[in-house]
Formats: sequence, C-alpha cells, structure tokens
Amino acid sequence: MNLTANLTPRQSEILSFISDCVEKRGGIPSVREIMARFGFTSPGTVASHLDLMEKKGAIRRKSGRSRNIILPDRKPRATHVELMEVPLYGMIPAGVPEGQEQESDRCITVDPETIRIPRKAKTFALEVRGDSMIGAGILDRDVVILEHSEPRNRDIVAALIDGDVTLKRYLVEGGSPFLRAENPLYPDLIPARELLIQGVFRALIRTQLPH
Repeated sequence: MNLTANLTPRQSEILSFISDCVEKRGGIPSVREIMARFGFTSPGTVASHLDLMEKKGAIRRKSGRSRNIILPDRKPRATHVELMEVPLYGMIPAGVPEGQEQESDRCITVDPETIRIPRKAKTFALEVRGDSMIGAGILDRDVVILEHSEPRNRDIVAALIDGDVTLKRYLVEGGSPFLRAENPLYPDLIPARELLIQGVFRALIRTQLPH
C-alpha cells in the first residue's frame, strides 16, 4: 500500500525532508527545522501538515516526547558499531612532571563516533595521575585520549619538557611556548632546553566517580 499517494505536493516534500534527515544524520528534524526549511512562519502550520500526514498514514507520532515522528515504512538502522582500539601507554603525571618510560601494555576499546575522533587519527591513551588539570575537568585516574598532531594555542597536551613528561595546557605568548596547569597551586612550566609535544588531548574517559 502506498501511504504517500494521498499527500499534497507540500506534504510529500516535508516527508522527503524528514526521510533525508533520518538517512543523513540519523535523527528526526525538529518543528523549527521544518519551519526554516519550508519558510513557514508558525509552528502551527507545521503541526497542521503533520496532523494531516498522520491521518493519511504517511507518518506516526508518539506522544510524550519531542521529535516524535515515526516513519512507518522505514526499516530500523543497523545498530552495529565498528569500534577501534587505542593503545594505552601507562600513566602521565598531571602534577609535577616526572621522567617516565612509555610502553603500550594494553589497549582500550572506544567508539570513535561517540568521542568524535576520526578512525584514521593516530591516537594513544594515558592514565592521569594528579590534580593539576582539575580546572579543565580532568581528574586523577581519568584516561585521556590524545592524537599525534601539531598543537594550537590553549590545547591540552602531553608534553616532554626538559626530559620530563606531564599533561598541561599549551600556551604561546610573545612567540614563546610554555605549559600551564588548570590548578592555581601549580606554577607555569617554562622550558629551559626543550619542549616536545607528544600528543594533543581529544577525549576523556572517566574511570571512577569523583569523591
């Protein structure tokens, strides 16, 4: 049975727009998005079209929630998610820098779409020790995921500064880079010899609830 046979041209356009949104971004458009797409000046106009489309069987709506449109003929999207493994290189101080050997002893499995990391990105993970980055929401024993890339001013980075490793915010003032904690108890770190950025912060995994 063709549920769209009795739709007006405008209702068919709205149905096509809804279907495209579901296909391209996996979600139903809001009333305001439909208004903007078709130049409607009132949410009531959208509601009227949707009421008629529902009566004609082209859509269904579920009460009690926003974006409540259901497309009856649409097959459920595949729920399979391709995960990726990120090597975990031990611990990084978020406090006083420490010399440290980094060895990949295990991997963590993440959903790259959830943490918004490209699958081809060169990433690694470190477990945080210390409280120097609490102002940025990074707590002791959190796991940070970092990418091998060039840092920008104010990025949070894993850095090798004068032979020691630390997690801090990367700043550039007057053309000179240095590191700053997100905790006023810690001083700025100004390199005497070298500052090597090992990775730029991309995502956070909280391993335990804060006290």
